[in-house]
Amino acid sequence: MSLNSSLIPSFFFLLFFFFLFSPLLPSLLAQPPPPPTSASACKSTLYPKLCRSILSAIGSSPSDPYNLGKFSIKQSLKQAKKLAKVFDDFLTKHKSSSSSSSLEMAALSDCSELNGLNVGLLETVWSQLKAAEASSPELVEGIETYLSAVATNHYTCYDGLVATKSGIGNALAVPLKDVTQLYSVSLGLVSQALYRNQKKLKVKKKGLPTQSFKVRQPLQKLIKLLRGKYGCNKDSSSSSDCSSSNSRNERILLKESENRGILLNEFAIVSPYGTRNFSSIGEAIDAAPNNTLPQDGYFLIYVKEAVYEEYVVIPNYKKNILLIGDGIDRTIITGNHSVGDGWTTFNSSTFAVSGDRFIAVDITFRNTAGPSKHQAVAVRNNADLSTFYRCSFEGYQDTLYVHSLRQFYRDCRIYGTVDFVFGNAAVVIQNSLLLARQPLPFQKNAVTAQGRTDPNQNTGISIQNCTLAAAPDLAAAAAGGGANGTYTFLGRPWKEYSRTVVMESYIGDVVQPSGWLEWNGTIGLDTLFYGEFKNYGPGADTSRRVNWGGYNLLSAEQALNFTVMRFTLGETWLPDTDIPYFAGLDG
Repeated sequence: MSLNSSLIPSFFFLLFFFFLFSPLLPSLLAQPPPPPTSASACKSTLYPKLCRSILSAIGSSPSDPYNLGKFSIKQSLKQAKKLAKVFDDFLTKHKSSSSSSSLEMAALSDCSELNGLNVGLLETVWSQLKAAEASSPELVEGIETYLSAVATNHYTCYDGLVATKSGIGNALAVPLKDVTQLYSVSLGLVSQALYRNQKKLKVKKKGLPTQSFKVRQPLQKLIKLLRGKYGCNKDSSSSSDCSSSNSRNERILLKESENRGILLNEFAIVSPYGTRNFSSIGEAIDAAPNNTLPQDGYFLIYVKEAVYEEYVVIPNYKKNILLIGDGIDRTIITGNHSVGDGWTTFNSSTFAVSGDRFIAVDITFRNTAGPSKHQAVAVRNNADLSTFYRCSFEGYQDTLYVHSLRQFYRDCRIYGTVDFVFGNAAVVIQNSLLLARQPLPFQKNAVTAQGRTDPNQNTGISIQNCTLAAAPDLAAAAAGGGANGTYTFLGRPWKEYSRTVVMESYIGDVVQPSGWLEWNGTIGLDTLFYGEFKNYGPGADTSRRVNWGGYNLLSAEQALNFTVMRFTLGETWLPDTDIPYFAGLDG
């Protein structure tokens, strides 16, 4: 699509505005050489030349690594705030304009949302760095996670604009790429500084304090209480067939505490039959309090058995939400948005969550667009410290978007075809089924497509003690000789530093002997990190695996780096969810 002539003045304004307020990007004017400490610090970044240029541009730049890191974060935050104004101004000017396509506007809207998240993340990092006297393991992990997410958010914006194949994408590609490099420099500088400043402190399991007006409930008991007190016939619209939902009963439920388990505060019930607090999940989310703290407890939403045809968005200010359904294939959230129908991948999701410490239990999430509609996300998760337990994710291409930040999945089912677990979170998937479905004729299935863009990012996909096999439709097609040349692989490198490990898992014969698939020729094959450890089953034989520089057979010590204990520091936050997990290696 060519650039509409009516947009040209706006683009000149946009780019002029951007470059006018971007003095810290590589200006390319001759700069004096940086101090020796700055030069050595820049070696830890992916873009040392840009790093030296940034630090040299400010004559009063600090010299020690810790303050260099803080300095770079301050500049990144300034840049993110300026970008926010650029996106907002452009959207305001062209929201009602017929000259911009819906896909272009959707991509810009994604950029505005993602950049807003970046401003919040960078503000958090800046405040934590200012307040910290020394770097604990938790501080290091948290800040690296936030900065990894900043880069991921920015790349998502960039990729979405490029995918429009329009003048907007072409005009913004270069300046956005420059900002990507700036964020990468900040990540490298801060990571190096934090590790140097880190105290050797033992990571301890944590538990939140219980205050007098809150209670703790063991998760399994809570589920039993909910279904016992509030269960009723799903077809019934008569309140006489169901326990009434009122504040008195809610107080009774919350008083039945054993002072252990998950910390609860308030709760609501969703039923489409008009007998509960809310008839849609979105209404219940809207009613949840904003910006709650961990010690405030969870806002529990019990979603009764039904099919909910709605698109659910949990924004970043809706934190500490616990969503409990009646079970897989009983409580179902379904939609059909897709790239094929004009949605961006980022906003094609049936269910999207950005609020920290989110938990979902016993729910099916579906995208029914089908394989011919290409990217069609069932769940997009960019919520930090988020957990899905006993959930099912059903789609075809791009089913589960593990977008960013720290995530955990336990006892889940994930169905899909092409890249059906993808993104750039730090994610551990335990004790789950990953099932390859029948794709379009001659399409290749890839279980994962991990999107790590920088070696300093602490992100990756860890699949542990899972089953990787064919879904019933693909298994039936293969048995009948009708699989249409379908080949299934463990993953392919979406980005240059893609990182995925599969360990202690059953790999079925659906997986090809080579195991892994290239994305675009040889790009990333030597810089990615793919690993396998103690897998079993007919597809687990590694003797015929790919011979790439980045492919590894892991030792036990290497495998430990991708466990809950080390990869996400899960023992500092998963105990508060009361969801089962194992911290290290299963064996």
